[in-house]
Amino acid sequence: MPENPNLARDHLANERTFLAWVRTGVAIVVFGFAIGRFGIAIRQFGLVQGRMLEHSGLSVWFGMVAIVGGVVLTISGLLRYRLVRTQLDHGQFTPAGFIVDLVALVTALFGLALGGYLFYIEKAF
Repeated sequence: MPENPNLARDHLANERTFLAWVRTGVAIVVFGFAIGRFGIAIRQFGLVQGRMLEHSGLSVWFGMVAIVGGVVLTISGLLRYRLVRTQLDHGQFTPAGFIVDLVALVTALFGLALGGYLFYIEKAF
């Protein structure tokens, strides 16, 4: 098998892609924390106004789902990075298919769920 003159460039591109996965995962974790904290803040505002809210709605659960999703996304990025690194070393690279589709679908469904929840709480108040 002839040496690939672009092997170093391919590995560096793989590393940049992995770092994009990590940045996205961190952003989703931070976003999830903000969503969860929003529900807690609403409960605290209720206490200041003299109303005792029994729960903070689904915000904390949506936040937890986002945090777990960000962690899973980061781990998926690491697994994908290692797979691509091995494929590049063996000259047998295959592009991602399923995982890209899965991330897009899960993100879209989570966005729709958040939008539905915002519509629901707007109608409730």
